[in-house]
Amino acid sequence: MDERLYRDVEKHVTGLFNDNPHPNLVYHNLKHTQKVAERVSEIAVHYQLSDREMFILYTAAWFHDTGHLFTDLAKHEEKSVALMKDFMEKEIDDSSMIQGIAECILATHFPTSPKNKLEEIICDADSYHFGTKEFKKTNKLVKRELILRNYDTITYDWDKNTLAMLEQHRYYTPYCQVLLEEGKAENIKRVKRKLLKVAVDNSYNKLFEEHKKEEKQEKEKRSLIAKGIQTMLRLTSANHLRLSEMADRKANILISVNAIIISITMTFLIKTSEISGTMRYPAAAFLVSSLVTIIIAILATRPKISEGKFRKEDVMNKQTNLLFFGNFYKSSIDEYQWAMSTIMRDHEYLYSVLVKDIHQLGVVLGKKYKLIRLAYTVFMAGLVVSVLVFIIMMFIYSHRTNQVVIINGSGSPL
Repeated sequence: MDERLYRDVEKHVTGLFNDNPHPNLVYHNLKHTQKVAERVSEIAVHYQLSDREMFILYTAAWFHDTGHLFTDLAKHEEKSVALMKDFMEKEIDDSSMIQGIAECILATHFPTSPKNKLEEIICDADSYHFGTKEFKKTNKLVKRELILRNYDTITYDWDKNTLAMLEQHRYYTPYCQVLLEEGKAENIKRVKRKLLKVAVDNSYNKLFEEHKKEEKQEKEKRSLIAKGIQTMLRLTSANHLRLSEMADRKANILISVNAIIISITMTFLIKTSEISGTMRYPAAAFLVSSLVTIIIAILATRPKISEGKFRKEDVMNKQTNLLFFGNFYKSSIDEYQWAMSTIMRDHEYLYSVLVKDIHQLGVVLGKKYKLIRLAYTVFMAGLVVSVLVFIIMMFIYSHRTNQVVIINGSGSPL
């Protein structure tokens, strides 16, 4: 073939790339086209092809990716054929040669299925880098180009897809099989190692995330338990204090009522000099029951004061309750601050102090309510006894009065 045609093909395709700049084509660019043309020449020389076959392969190599400049990824081979025909039909009058070039271009569509030696050569030249160390770089460029051209979905699981492509791919010419199969096998191993590393990392990350999630859940659980314990202690303590206030109010009511009763009764007795026997005994019973009731009610509300000091040994041995004022009111502020700081640094000690405080409140409440119950019982018994005595005395007094009236009416000296 005329050398001029070779130069014209190269010049025309170079002009297409230069006149139609496409910044997104970081792989399928003029540099890639030039490399494919070089590799076609390398493989073709090994098989000693005719000039006609050499020109067909050379032209197909230069035009095979020109379609990327004007159309999308799926249709670029057809566009490349159209661009080739527009140029070649002006240069040569050989439809069979042009058809041969077109078939070689279309054979590069992946997955490849070449039908003759020329198509096998151009397919091997186009995927030559699969068996070289250059594959790592070109694979990254292909991925970047797809992203730039808005084919992001194709890049999902890129390494898995790359491995599948390499394992599916085959070199057709014995020349490339001998020269490149070993390199392709190394690239497959490298991609597998990368996938394995990613899988291990993902597994580790998953385990780490699960561990963090479990720790978070455990922390939340502990927090909820702690809040539940605090709420329980707070409510229990508040309930005990309310019950203590109720007990004090009940005792105060008993003291007030019985004090009024005693005051009124004694005033009545003092002002009535000639008190009859009918009133003497009920009044005495009522006064005694009221007095006993007041005494018991006072015992129920009378505060008990401790010695008001604590020892450092008691704090260190967790044997004192500093939430009750009776255990520290005689201590200095420095001693109290030290003791409280010690308690607050030890959560177990703090909770034990709270529990002891609630227990002590419960013990005090138990004594209060027992005494108040006794006071109410005495007051009730006093009322009943007083009324019963009054009724009995009234009955006796009435019976005696009737006897005196009957004797006086008979006129008998007896």
